[in-house]
Amino acid sequence: MTETVTLWRPTGPEELKLVEDSGWKVWPPRLPEQPIFYPVTTEEYAIKIASDWNVRASGSGYVTRFEVRKDYLDKYEVQLAGGKEHAEYWIPAEELDDFNDAIVGKIEVTRSYPE
Repeated sequence: MTETVTLWRPTGPEELKLVEDSGWKVWPPRLPEQPIFYPVTTEEYAIKIASDWNVRASGSGYVTRFEVRKDYLDKYEVQLAGGKEHAEYWIPAEELDDFNDAIVGKIEVTRSYPE
């Protein structure tokens, strides 16, 4: 059996629609101003971003959960964005296709804001 790591991603409605259009299988390519794709390591951190930042920026925010092959993620170090509770992976935009290939199963929405 393939060992996986559970990751979360806070997202807004536009990105979520693109994920839905993919059959809940892949993250869309980054925009030119988005050089990094950053999934986070805890649901709590994803909730904070989705409920605070995504709602403010686009009127709604979503928390997604998905599994990624551990052997793929092992080549990346967990990054801390301000504190130990803000742990995330930094996936360069040009490596997103490989990251998407390492997703096991489907991307699912676990929370939405406003509730």
